[in-house]
Formats: sequence, C-alpha cells, structure tokens
Amino acid sequence: MKHIIIAATAAVLVASGAAAKTSTTTDHNPAIKDSSPAQASMAAEGRNSFTESQARSRLTKAGYTGVGPLTKDANGVWRGSATKGGASVQVGLDYKGNVVTN
Repeated sequence: MKHIIIAATAAVLVASGAAAKTSTTTDHNPAIKDSSPAQASMAAEGRNSFTESQARSRLTKAGYTGVGPLTKDANGVWRGSATKGGASVQVGLDYKGNVVTN
C-alpha cells in the first residue's frame, strides 16, 4: 500500500511539473498579429513575407514619407531611406511589421 501511495504521489508531481513547464513556455518571436506598425529598437530576424509594396505601405502608415527603394537584407528585413519630421532616416521593416530606424 505504501508503494502505491508513493507511486501515485510521484505521478502527480511529474504531471504537475510538466503542466507548469508547458504553461510558462511562450513564443518570444511571434509573427505579426495586427495591422498597426510598431516602432522597435531592433529588427527581428526572420523570413519576411511582406512584398516591397506592402513594406512601403506599412512604412507610410507609420508616418514616413518619401520612402525610397527598399531591399531585403540577409536577415529578412526590408531596408531603405525615408523622411519623417523633415529628417532623412534609414528605416527597416521586420517580418513582424516593426519599424526600426538608424
């Protein structure tokens, strides 16, 4: 009887540990979830499915004007130049839709 109680207790502890691990594990690099462009300090690396036209539109929506030609870099980030607040800046758009400036 003692062995059955110990085995049952061990099974409950293992199951609760697995459940706790599962519930605390999150994806820190999710794909885009909304259509609002966000300003980020650093572009997320990843496969970017935006077309150049979509990237340009998203930058315009974020308040940039005069967006020049965009090229996708080795990290999947669309990069180019644009103007905001009268200043010329280098911009990037990652696969999440985040806008970064240099």
